[in-house]
Amino acid sequence: MSTEFSSELPLLQANQLNCERDDRTLFADLSFELRCGELVRITGPNGSGKSTLIRILVGLSAGFEGDVLFKGQPMHRARAGFYDGLLYLGHQVGVKASLTPQENLSSIEPSASQHAIFDALQKVGLKGFEDVPSQSLSAGQQRRVALARLYLQSKPIWILDEPFTAIDQSGVEQLEQLLIDHSSKGGLVILTTHHQLSVPHKEITLGAM
Repeated sequence: MSTEFSSELPLLQANQLNCERDDRTLFADLSFELRCGELVRITGPNGSGKSTLIRILVGLSAGFEGDVLFKGQPMHRARAGFYDGLLYLGHQVGVKASLTPQENLSSIEPSASQHAIFDALQKVGLKGFEDVPSQSLSAGQQRRVALARLYLQSKPIWILDEPFTAIDQSGVEQLEQLLIDHSSKGGLVILTTHHQLSVPHKEITLGAM
């Protein structure tokens, strides 16, 4: 994977982030720098603000104080470039139950060829399930449909909220390898998970306050 992002400059930077929910401080004075080639795990107990931080980074939450920068520029100025390089998978799988895995991916990734879609589904262990209505799939299989998007895009920034949810051991090992492969090629991977990664990574630890 090629990328125009320079490793000399932080790709994403947070400066003194403060966030409260329901009169409770989730995190305060949180600062970090993330660079190309890093695999970053956001960890902390339930309720510590992991998903909230993800939503702040991808621009889905404005309920915070502090600054988020992309390539050294305030996010409100650089958001178009940030989104152009971003693949975000939220905690919900985003799979339409009435559609098959092939139809779901065709809808989400309209530029992908049918060959590429079937190849991606095979890589996530869904060979033979391409034309099965997603409502008939298990929770883990539906999660794999969403994860197949990782094989369909060459976006350098992956931000994933609990991607290991409902995935069996073989799927966990495959996903771990995919994440480390992406970062080793210069991509940036940021994820929330309670899963203990068995590959080298950086951690941002949040604590319930």
